[in-house]
Amino acid sequence: MRVTVRQFEPGSAVWLQLTGPVAVLTIKRPHRKNALNRSAWATLGDWVRHLPAKTRLLVIRGAGGDFSSGSDLKEFASLTEAEVNQAFELMENTIAAVESLPIPTLATIDGGAYGAAFVLTLACDLRLGTSRAKLGIPVGKLGITLQPPFVRRILRELGPSAAKDLVFTGRILDADMARAMGILNDVVPPEHLTDHTIRMVRTILRQSRASVLAMKESVRKVIAEAQMEEMEQAENRRGRNWVYGPDFFPAVSAFAAKRAHRFERRPDAVKTCADTPRGDG
Repeated sequence: MRVTVRQFEPGSAVWLQLTGPVAVLTIKRPHRKNALNRSAWATLGDWVRHLPAKTRLLVIRGAGGDFSSGSDLKEFASLTEAEVNQAFELMENTIAAVESLPIPTLATIDGGAYGAAFVLTLACDLRLGTSRAKLGIPVGKLGITLQPPFVRRILRELGPSAAKDLVFTGRILDADMARAMGILNDVVPPEHLTDHTIRMVRTILRQSRASVLAMKESVRKVIAEAQMEEMEQAENRRGRNWVYGPDFFPAVSAFAAKRAHRFERRPDAVKTCADTPRGDG
């Protein structure tokens, strides 16, 4: 079967490989543990929105031993708060594009999947991990204020208590913990990941396409109906603040300098953060 590899431009951080009805998107920034900068998020979103009509299944993976360490925080360190918020909206639009695909989607996770990359895997229908998979969303170390779209995906897969635990503590889940919580559908040795992925893809493609698509759409509708009108309204708001500037920028600068950041314990910190405008009009 003929395989085509295409990329938007030389040095692109996201490659698309087509093998018959299967599309594989590979994040290729191994020198940065596949951290996604704004260009990479945009490229990923463009590929997802322009998959060939014949595509029946999408696989998203990382190259070089990691799925993705998340968004490129070193890039954030040079941006304004407004630009960071725009970057988060770009991430959300890309993740939402994956989530809205009518075809089955599979994330294969070897190594780390952190932050927004973790949420990207939650937007996929299925997740296959290796024994060295690590997953988490340690946003509390950076002053990132999760908005309803990200929270909805975490809640859907983990439930309220586990979702709060993961964010409140910043804990990183290993493969066994992630499987026990239902985040990973299966765990295999790293050397078996490709073969297991191929078997899973072939198994899905052997099923009735009508049954698979109907199941995905029915699940989507049931979840949408169960998720309150209030959250839907929140998702449609504009001008969301994804970060709390006084915490975010010092923490990102510390990260870029490879040193730990200690958040200042200000008596008014909670009130100040709570009063940060959210663009609700």
